[in-house]
Amino acid sequence: MAGRGAEQHPHGADRLCAAGDRVYSRAVRRGRVARRDAEPVPCLLELALLHPDPDDMDWLVPTSPQEVMTRLLREVYDEVSAGQRRVGSAVAAFEWYAGLGSRLGAPPGTEGTAIRVLDGLARIQAAMDEATEVCASEVLTVQPGGIRREHELSEGLHRALALRGRGVRMRDLYTHVARHGQGLLNYLELMGDAVEARTLDEVVDRLILFDRTVAFIPANAERTMALELRHPALVAYLVTVFERMWRLAIPLTAPLPDTGIEGISHRERSIAALLAEGHQDAVIAERLGISVRTCRAHIARLSETLGAASRTQLGVRIAQAGLDGPPGPAAGVSAPGPPGRGSPSAR
Repeated sequence: MAGRGAEQHPHGADRLCAAGDRVYSRAVRRGRVARRDAEPVPCLLELALLHPDPDDMDWLVPTSPQEVMTRLLREVYDEVSAGQRRVGSAVAAFEWYAGLGSRLGAPPGTEGTAIRVLDGLARIQAAMDEATEVCASEVLTVQPGGIRREHELSEGLHRALALRGRGVRMRDLYTHVARHGQGLLNYLELMGDAVEARTLDEVVDRLILFDRTVAFIPANAERTMALELRHPALVAYLVTVFERMWRLAIPLTAPLPDTGIEGISHRERSIAALLAEGHQDAVIAERLGISVRTCRAHIARLSETLGAASRTQLGVRIAQAGLDGPPGPAAGVSAPGPPGRGSPSAR
């Protein structure tokens, strides 16, 4: 029965079939629905949107919409986190292969291949300029780290202005910390409505995509080497990672959501979740784009607010307060921010 239902209703809780929508909506409005009325839609039981009424097994009661929303958000969060880990593994693998290639020497005729190693800042800048010149419609970027330094913003100014002049659409992802950089705000003012930017607690390593056909990613920790990717499958995968992070990100012009817990900021909630995962202070600081000193100051405030006398007790308090997972849905997160705020998309 369950197998046949899965075949007839191949969907998840995020895209109910029409029949499932009607039955679940009726169950929410009335508080329950007769089991016989739900027989045509076994998907609702399989997806745990309906479950038997313990007082009367002939009736089914609905899972609250709020609980379903939280479940969906956690699934998306887990999926994006898995994608981030896969990108990290791919970058490490590319770096290893790049090292092998540099020792062996590049065979003749390999320019323009699906994966090209760019060794040295001059060559990286030249390749970026070439991609900018032929870009016709869209640039997507991920900019990790914290507050953007002036030289980082200015080094790609000529590319960003050239793209804006041709009407190219630019979308950029930053960490929340970047919101506090005056240099970035000044740059956004200069760029006007040519770009759109959003922020997340943490993002993947630096990524720049031109027209969904060519991507640039770092090839070593010092960022003195880069990979130019033109393989359609690799580029499509990176675009998918970007779009899923974009959907979860908050427009730069919108305020960060309140945590719902007095005395705990959005950043401290993010730190609490990473502490619950077992990460060290330095790792947390790097992922959120803040200094280790700032990170430890936030941890101290967390301990004080939650009444924890030690790191072990802090972990318990974090779990008790429900801070050990991603925050719940926030109004306006999925809505695109108004134009007029963004960032240089080629740096």
